[in-house]
Amino acid sequence: MVVEPARPFDWNGPNGDRWVANQARLDRMLAPFGDALIAAADPRAGERALDIGCGAGASTFDLADAIGPRGQAVGLDISAALVARAETLGAERRSAAAFRLADAATADFAPEFDLVVSRFGVMFFDDPVGAFRNIRKAMRPGARLAFVCWRGAEENDWTQLPMQAIRDIAPPAPPPPPDAPGPFAFADRRRVAAILAEAGFVDIVVEALDHSIVFGAGDTRDTAIDDALANAVSVGPLERALAGCDAATTARAMAAARVAYARKAVPEGVVIAGAAWIVRARSA
Repeated sequence: MVVEPARPFDWNGPNGDRWVANQARLDRMLAPFGDALIAAADPRAGERALDIGCGAGASTFDLADAIGPRGQAVGLDISAALVARAETLGAERRSAAAFRLADAATADFAPEFDLVVSRFGVMFFDDPVGAFRNIRKAMRPGARLAFVCWRGAEENDWTQLPMQAIRDIAPPAPPPPPDAPGPFAFADRRRVAAILAEAGFVDIVVEALDHSIVFGAGDTRDTAIDDALANAVSVGPLERALAGCDAATTARAMAAARVAYARKAVPEGVVIAGAAWIVRARSA
């Protein structure tokens, strides 16, 4: 689950550390969206592909497998901890994927890639038009772009469900401006298309992707609900929402959130709704 970081973004601080600590869990939850991204990107044997905001490398490994030994998949991320985790996982997998520590908004790119992808890694740019212009410098003429990004908070249970559950116990802080960098910065499909067009991309397509997310897992219903609650604290919105609350308020809020997750419990675990955009475009 994409954590909404405090400004300035702390991908080389607590956020990056949380992603590393929860890497297996997050990759499991986001796998359906990553699979849809790879299908939309259509990587081809022998291509060179760049994965923006690669995190611990899940999408980069999928690209490397699809491209094969004649091509090259490169993952790029701003978090040193996540790049280190990706390199460790790559060695364990004996993957041909390579990783770079860099900010896609400012990295010094050469036009060497046939394909650029991102799994929830492009919504945090302070200047998205400038960042995508810079990313386009990495792309050969006619190269393909594909990424997945979240739609609105109100459509995504991973944030909406716990925050609604605690709204009368620990009222949330005012929401950030809709265009502010963060997980929901690309909720408006028209804004996404306008950013890419201004950055010099063509053939822009923005399509809805709805998929359930197994947010809590366990051998029993209760352990799955407990896992979902722990997930909401470790990589979801509850920790920030309850920061500064006293013990009694926190206990009430956690109990209310647990009830909300219990309503989503099915034999597979605690299953919630996820809503994203799949975006495709081409470098002019």
